[in-house]
Amino acid sequence: MARIVVVGAGVGGLATAARLAATGHQVTVFEAADTVGGKLGRYVHDTPAGSFHFDTGPSLLTLPEVFHDLFEATGAKLDEYLDLAPLDPIVRHVFPGDGPALDSCADPAEFATRIGAAFGDRAAADWQRLWRRATRVWNASSRDILRRTVDSPRDLASLAWRVGDLAAIAPGRTLRGLGRRYLSDPRLRMLLDRYATYTGADPRRAPAALVAVPYAELTFGGWYLRGGLGTLADALLTRCLDLGVVVQTGAAVTRIDAAGGRVHGVRLAGVAAPVPADVVVANVDALTVYRDLLPHPRRLAGLTDRSLAGFVLLLGVSGNTGLAHHNVFFPRDYDAEFDAVFGDPGRGVRARPAADPTVFVTVADDPMVRPAGHEAWFVLVNAARQGTATGAVDWRRPGLADAYADRILDVLAQRGVDVRDRLLFREVRTPADLDAATGAPGGSIYGTAGGLLRPANRGPAHGLWLVGGSSHPGGGLPMVTLSAQIVADEIGPAW
Repeated sequence: MARIVVVGAGVGGLATAARLAATGHQVTVFEAADTVGGKLGRYVHDTPAGSFHFDTGPSLLTLPEVFHDLFEATGAKLDEYLDLAPLDPIVRHVFPGDGPALDSCADPAEFATRIGAAFGDRAAADWQRLWRRATRVWNASSRDILRRTVDSPRDLASLAWRVGDLAAIAPGRTLRGLGRRYLSDPRLRMLLDRYATYTGADPRRAPAALVAVPYAELTFGGWYLRGGLGTLADALLTRCLDLGVVVQTGAAVTRIDAAGGRVHGVRLAGVAAPVPADVVVANVDALTVYRDLLPHPRRLAGLTDRSLAGFVLLLGVSGNTGLAHHNVFFPRDYDAEFDAVFGDPGRGVRARPAADPTVFVTVADDPMVRPAGHEAWFVLVNAARQGTATGAVDWRRPGLADAYADRILDVLAQRGVDVRDRLLFREVRTPADLDAATGAPGGSIYGTAGGLLRPANRGPAHGLWLVGGSSHPGGGLPMVTLSAQIVADEIGPAW
């Protein structure tokens, strides 16, 4: 039986802790915040009309089988803890101009039919050709990448890739390039581009292999958890406690002790004595690990490509607007948005708030999260990370956040959804707020941006492991949960 310390009680940390405890290890989780869940945040706003409950992080659960596997591996059933509701549409896409919206769904044939009805037979045929390519990419990545350690580019090169797999994955091609090759309709290209932002990347630079992201969502479905996605954190915490895991909140780890090439424990803020450990699992951003907790210049040098962040509005809205659960309102010029969000440090062009951004609106039709006759809106736009460098924006600058919140509401009104006179309240969350609340450097949603290759799960010291969105296999709830499975399997059972 190993003494294992998990640093951070996000989904990756809790999932790893539960798996390890179920196999006989002694596990302690230290979380700097007062609550568990990490980026799976929640916020409650009370009004005379009643309470509004918001998920301030993920709003969609995909690949549900990953979570069924997690709970079964720890001796439980997912349905005993969570109430999954399938979504149709998964996302309603509203494009510039007066054309029809497009509702995505988890039936590929039905989605092609919807594309044909909205954009014509050629567009539907284009999408089906792309889908055959996406199927090959998904099969190769799920078989060879998503459930095993990938420590370096050499590991990828050494995989027993089939020739067809390599042709489908197309190393060197971008997601934007893939869309231009297969899709003639600019609206479908725009839809595909958006999936790069799921990993925090610019579609003009993101690898074509990210076509596996829409494949997973539109094949296996998108799901909502009644009561909000935050109920997943509650369920994982319960599993951990039932399995004997010690979870300490308000306990910030300041250092990982590793002398002689192996870990020996961690140090806590305000505590003189070190906490001994045979294994340390870091569920914090890789940048934080290699800059602060266990300084490692070589690994730190590879973490310069940060993902985009998000600017969020939490709105209490009176009445019913008739929106879908997830809604995306696209701009006329998508490239102008990416130019603003990422800037161009090479040419000295600073990042800035996008004037005409894509606006993502989540409205859960769930009486558990809003008073009767009202809606709780989560509004998200892509944003540059917090900072003062060329590729960042100082969101703490006085007046900027409120002015940009006004701009987003104006943009929604221009796109046919004007709720400015129906607001009971609005709360603003900037990348600076996410940085402060979760320790995500600069408020980057997905940690280090990348495609097939993220920072390795295996740390530079024996007994150090990394899980979470900034490490392999990447960001998003299912990928984070798979990273927990990879690490737990590598550590192995106590017996």
